[in-house]
Amino acid sequence: MENIFLKTKRITLRYITQNDFEELKKILQDKDVMYAWEYNFSDEDVQNWINQNLDRYKKYNLGFFLIVENSSGTILGQAALMPDFINEHKYYEIGYILKKEYWHQGFASEAVKALIHYAFNTLNLKEVIFEIRPENSPSRKVAENFNAVICGDFVKNVRGKKMVHLIYKLNG
Repeated sequence: MENIFLKTKRITLRYITQNDFEELKKILQDKDVMYAWEYNFSDEDVQNWINQNLDRYKKYNLGFFLIVENSSGTILGQAALMPDFINEHKYYEIGYILKKEYWHQGFASEAVKALIHYAFNTLNLKEVIFEIRPENSPSRKVAENFNAVICGDFVKNVRGKKMVHLIYKLNG
């Protein structure tokens, strides 16, 4: 497999390419998957998502990566490690978006574990954060299972809508 960022026993995190448009549509245009964002992506939004990640790769070698199951080659979702600014403070955020048929199977946790290890052992970061909507219990559980703790919250403007997000922090 080409374009590998990280690999674990069950999954590979690989760089998104322009060829992933249709797979990303399946994720980003699924209302059940995107419930915490409170909107489904248009085709233009999906293309912008790809472009933003390609830019992040060039600038940081970080961003959202596709989660691919090693045994089948199936795309399960996405996971991210990337810089983010909240109230003018730079953080490194870990995020995850899985296709609903792969929820509750440990794939998000496996991706998060690999990204945490990379953040602390390769990038030598002192902390990472997770930005999670208060009502997103499954995502909160993933962060809490890694002993990330809430250190605050902030209001994020998502397509003109103000949304409260909890900031979970994990120290290295």
